[in-house]
Amino acid sequence: MPKPVGHSQRYMPGLDGLRALAVLAVIAYHLNPAWAPGGLLGVGVFFTLSGYLITDLLLGQREATGRLQLGDFWLRRARRLLPALFLMLAVVVAWVTLLDRSLLPGLRGDVLAAVGYVSNWWNIVREASYFARFWPPPLDHLWSLAVEEQFYLIWPWLLWLGLRYVPGRYTLAGLTLAGASLSAFAMALIHQPGVDPTRVYEGTDTRAFGLLIGAALAMVWPSRELRADRVNHRGRLLIDGAAVVGLVVIGILIWRTSEYSPLLYNGGIVLLSVATALVLTALVHPASWLGVAVGWTPLRWLGVRSYGIYLWHYPIIVLTAPGPQQKASFSLEALQVVATIVVAALSWRYFEEPIRRGAIGQIWTHTRSRLARRRDAPWGRYLPRRPFLTGMVSVMAVAVLALDCAGLTGMVSPHAETRGLSARSEKGPVHPNVSTHHTAASPITTPTADATSPEPAARASTQTREPVSQQPESREAASPVMSSCNSVAYIGDSTSEGMVLPNYLPDPGHRLGAQYARVGAKEQYFEISGARSIVETLSEKQASGYAIARDLKAHGFQGCWVIALGSNDTANVYVGSVVGLEARIRRMMRVMGDQPVLWITVKSLLDTGPYSEKNMRHWNRTVVDACAKYPNIRVFDWASLAEESWYISDGTHFTSQGYRHRARLSADALAHAFPASRESSDCVVQ
Repeated sequence: MPKPVGHSQRYMPGLDGLRALAVLAVIAYHLNPAWAPGGLLGVGVFFTLSGYLITDLLLGQREATGRLQLGDFWLRRARRLLPALFLMLAVVVAWVTLLDRSLLPGLRGDVLAAVGYVSNWWNIVREASYFARFWPPPLDHLWSLAVEEQFYLIWPWLLWLGLRYVPGRYTLAGLTLAGASLSAFAMALIHQPGVDPTRVYEGTDTRAFGLLIGAALAMVWPSRELRADRVNHRGRLLIDGAAVVGLVVIGILIWRTSEYSPLLYNGGIVLLSVATALVLTALVHPASWLGVAVGWTPLRWLGVRSYGIYLWHYPIIVLTAPGPQQKASFSLEALQVVATIVVAALSWRYFEEPIRRGAIGQIWTHTRSRLARRRDAPWGRYLPRRPFLTGMVSVMAVAVLALDCAGLTGMVSPHAETRGLSARSEKGPVHPNVSTHHTAASPITTPTADATSPEPAARASTQTREPVSQQPESREAASPVMSSCNSVAYIGDSTSEGMVLPNYLPDPGHRLGAQYARVGAKEQYFEISGARSIVETLSEKQASGYAIARDLKAHGFQGCWVIALGSNDTANVYVGSVVGLEARIRRMMRVMGDQPVLWITVKSLLDTGPYSEKNMRHWNRTVVDACAKYPNIRVFDWASLAEESWYISDGTHFTSQGYRHRARLSADALAHAFPASRESSDCVVQ
């Protein structure tokens, strides 16, 4: 919290230190380090801190003036928040327009949602997972600002009603905590293990408890009533000791949990909010030694600029990422952090702080005085006279510029080319059901299709029912072994998408279709979709692997099957799905019957979480064990061949080089698993 412009609030440097720690945790999370998988909880710290500060400010204002001056409150919030946001939006849109126009179609809705502070509900309504970050949108992080802004708009009215009709601030604090309990209960009730948690993580209703816990603390622990001379040595130890416990709890949650930990949505984030409240009790007290320590000058400097750091860090990380072609290096990540801090500091020095202190009004007053002296400017008297109106006109101008650049007013063609994982199919054999979601493999949303619900698969797959025959176009050496599989059905997730997309493999001969044709499988059905698993789906529009297989079989498919699933299945089981790994394989094999089936093993470079390599190995063992039960199963051990240099920074997906090797080796494995010249008896092929 920067030093107040007026004198109605006491400056508490420890709060800026806490803000610095919180924003650093968020940056760490978005850089994916193994030591901070729960860094996203920094946002929860911000929520509780904001709830305290806003309520403390409003109550102090009422005590000083006898009423809540909501107009003044909202004006100050707008002056503090809007200019920096619109500046960031304008820069991001300009960057994308000039340097990466393929992002424009998806950016338009995100910009509108950001301007209206509804980014969280925009993501929820269109079922865009916040945690599936293959090619994440550069404005994905604005969901949290939307939650806070919605709180700023609604909470002052509720507080006004409470102050008017509820006797006593402790009773009001109790009612506020009751509201927080309802919000926490809604999170626990709506959350389902194995289901993507975006809805409960970003919903205003399910995250309000963090803000309300901070608000309740402000009612019983107002900063304006705290005095250092009223606390003895033992009292200081008690206050600081409780705050240290709170910091330890926050640190453990950031260190030991992740976005998919069921604990977070069943009381874990509530615990985080309570721990943050304990920390706040010390940081706002003038007698606290911890407040002095956390208010250390470098931390305080970062905390003052934490809003700008939060605004800029995610676009900088996303837009300067190396993309699918190479793995992000430590030096690049360090440069991204430095660039974020530098840009935020410049924004604060030359844009945010001057506007916060009334620079727009001063400039306008000076300009209008000069215009008034000019006889040739009679229209000058019709211009706005109040700094507030001038500020709003300026902010609106920046917003219009941003939206105009984004193509929302018609300057940019709405038919701009979409980015890699879009509804873009390559010429030739591929009719992939390539997902329009720009997602990574991630624990998915709704449990779906089993034997009782055939419709989703039919809807999703009717366009891919006609086989495509292709002659080999590969520049690779001809395979010495040909496959007996003349027809092949390939069902895969996002780890297969790069093998069929031109932006990964520009040479058609390197893609999966040509590689399969090279070994004799010229009739091909490709069903590839990001975030696919055997049981769950990302949305109602996406069919599960089981539903796809059943629909292909119902349409008369006869041939060989290649199942490149398992990453998402393993993650879903890890976070609580009731369908185990063996049951998933059994479900697929019931559909494919005695036809030849090639399962592909999976590999991850991650050490923790749902997609950890430990979990992937569990899946691989389950697949290999299935050979003993199903004589028609063969396993391509991709995990033993995949090299670390073939992976991008998310540790799950591949570079262009990796996808080229995966396509070639997958085709060779099909030939060796089901050769034309002899019968193979080996379960595992390489």
